[in-house]
Amino acid sequence: MRHRLLVVALATAVTLPALAATPAQPPKQKTAQAIIDAAPASAWRDLDPANTLYMELASGRVIIELAPGFAPQHVANIKTMAKGGFWDGLNIYRSQDNFVVQFGDPDGEEAGKAKPYPAGTQTHLPAEFTRSDKGVRFDRLKDMDGWAPQVGFVDGFPAGRNPKTGKVWMTHCYGALGAGRNNAPDSSIGAELYVVTGQSPRALDHQLTVVGRVVKGMELLSVIPRGPAPMGFYTDPKLRTPIVAIKLASDVPEAQRTRLQLLRTDSQAFIDATEVRRNRKDDFYTQPPGHIDLCNVSLPVREVPAKP
Repeated sequence: MRHRLLVVALATAVTLPALAATPAQPPKQKTAQAIIDAAPASAWRDLDPANTLYMELASGRVIIELAPGFAPQHVANIKTMAKGGFWDGLNIYRSQDNFVVQFGDPDGEEAGKAKPYPAGTQTHLPAEFTRSDKGVRFDRLKDMDGWAPQVGFVDGFPAGRNPKTGKVWMTHCYGALGAGRNNAPDSSIGAELYVVTGQSPRALDHQLTVVGRVVKGMELLSVIPRGPAPMGFYTDPKLRTPIVAIKLASDVPEAQRTRLQLLRTDSQAFIDATEVRRNRKDDFYTQPPGHIDLCNVSLPVREVPAKP
């Protein structure tokens, strides 16, 4: 009897540690930032100075990447005007809550007051709302969208695509730079520009020519005091924000440039970081969303030291 009790006691002593063992924990999900920080050099691309605008304000520098692939004629006109100093000394004359800031010549439609365009400026351009998707690399997101059959990125710019029409277009996400126009579709030349500072007004997609987007300095535009309702145009000129200058980065001495790199949207790091944001699993999120909106996919940008 004692022998049997001893055997049972020994068996219990052996099995107890196994019962008390802590279940193996699944590996913790990497954060999107950790994935981006670990991205190899090949995952990044340099911002092209020839397609970059520096908008100099008293509060700092706003850096804009132009999109000649989507709006070649508007971008060419904008470059001509920047080289000619058209916006230097003009101002941001509109700030509409949850919508846009707009800049250019507030007297542009008044005879005798308008600032003359620099030599070579084209005064009539076609509407460049969409482009053909033939030969275009489209880094597609798998998520559904209410404004386009497909959404993704082209040359790093957020874009919509309709395979049935063969058209692709830049979307009005936060930071998008567009050319203001009148009622006629072909009434914009890029002299009056706006930047989206509020909820993405996607109803404007393929209604206006989008010419680029802000890649650094949005905080300088989003804090500009709002103008009066309903459209945010300042009635008091003293409230406008002066523009010191708008220049092409390629026309700025290299030592004075801000050297930026953007994460390639076809890189594995971008794909993985987007998936983490789509399906967040951490101590805060009780249920992974399983979806991400195109305009909530931020494009990582980093500043790198100047070349020695």
